[in-house]
Order: sequence, then C-alpha cells, then structure tokens
Amino acid sequence: MIADITSLFDLNVYTDKGKYVGKVQDVQLEANERKISGLALGNVNKDLFDVETKGVIIPYRWVLAAGDIVIIRQPNVSLGEKGEEAEEI
Repeated sequence: MIADITSLFDLNVYTDKGKYVGKVQDVQLEANERKISGLALGNVNKDLFDVETKGVIIPYRWVLAAGDIVIIRQPNVSLGEKGEEAEEI
C-alpha cells in the first residue's frame, strides 16, 4: 500500500516502551532510491536527549508502525548519543 508522505507530518512519536520522543516536523528522503531515510522531529522529549537541541533526525528503519501516531523501536543506548543514533538538528 502506498501512503502519502504528508500523512506523517505532525504525528507524535513514541518508543515501543511508551516514551514520548517528539513530533514529526519533516521527512528526510533518499531521492535516488525513492524512499524515506529519516524523520525530523521537533518538540523533542528533553529527558531522552543528552544536549539541548531544536530537534533530531531519527533513522526511518527505527519505525515499527505509523498511523495515528508513530512507534519506533527503543534504542539500546541513549537517543542523545552520536554515531548510529539520532542526529541533532
């Protein structure tokens, strides 16, 4: 099933453990591959991130489900750490 990308905007994002992460502000695309590569989140939960930031980009591969909300897998490490984890924006 093909869904409209704009349907993701303004959805609340939660981990699979029920923690609020943030709100989808934008979608990062891989144009050549024609797929979503990440979700740019604003209004982020300050308890989940090590530093003050306006937002983060989470890898789309973390997304488990999207509907009325977005559910992502709970990373094994703090969301605020660099590397493979969420990218600060």
